[in-house]
Amino acid sequence: MSDWTIDRAVDELLSREAGRRAGDRISDDWKSLDLPTAYQVQDALVRRKVDSGEKIVGVKLGLTSRAKQQRMGIDSPLTAWLTDAMVLPEGASVPLHELIHPRVEPEIAFVMGERLCGPGVTAATALAAVRSVHAGFEVIDSRFADFSFALADVVADNASSSRFVIGGLGLPPQALDLALETCDLGADGEIIDSATGAAVQGHPAEALALAANSLGARGIAIEEGWLVLSGGLTDAVPMVPGQEISAEFTHLGTLRLTSV
Repeated sequence: MSDWTIDRAVDELLSREAGRRAGDRISDDWKSLDLPTAYQVQDALVRRKVDSGEKIVGVKLGLTSRAKQQRMGIDSPLTAWLTDAMVLPEGASVPLHELIHPRVEPEIAFVMGERLCGPGVTAATALAAVRSVHAGFEVIDSRFADFSFALADVVADNASSSRFVIGGLGLPPQALDLALETCDLGADGEIIDSATGAAVQGHPAEALALAANSLGARGIAIEEGWLVLSGGLTDAVPMVPGQEISAEFTHLGTLRLTSV
């Protein structure tokens, strides 16, 4: 019989993060770790961070592409927490020495103008609650070796959250066709991937609505002023020292991220 508990899982994941140490899947040993329990671990983990002085500034979605969902055996994205300790100012470098094996992915980010609470949120009502839309990068950094995890593991690990940056240019959602907003992902000046907003649940507002409804089922609202990262537009790119990653959007500007 497993002796894993929510507190023990939180202790282990925070220890790995602080020590820059990846480890085995918790689910391999904790056989009864299911999705609801994994979200309890995630919530307890972020409470520890808040108790240590961090502030919740938003939420993120993970596994927003249909292909990734099929591989993990789910039919909707994951949600996770963002805190102020994860914020990188625009133009800042990613401190690789603080991380384990970071990867970066471009995102469309929302800053909320109104509180949004499910159930029953649609893409239209979700988008109406948005104050501004921004280009974004998320730096993910799994606490599991080789980014190898089961669904419950990645949920417990706060969906590999680590760092993020959003561009200073913010546009009202009404001015954009987000499904057609193109992002060209570059590495050291060469385009390595490209996608449109449709890569995220068909439309980023659909992802936002799913987040609101998923959180609402747990009694949680997306608050006014919070940031929402809607999900990776392309596959995540491993980061190496001295590299510059760029994301050039049709209307949201160009965001650059370097690593040291």
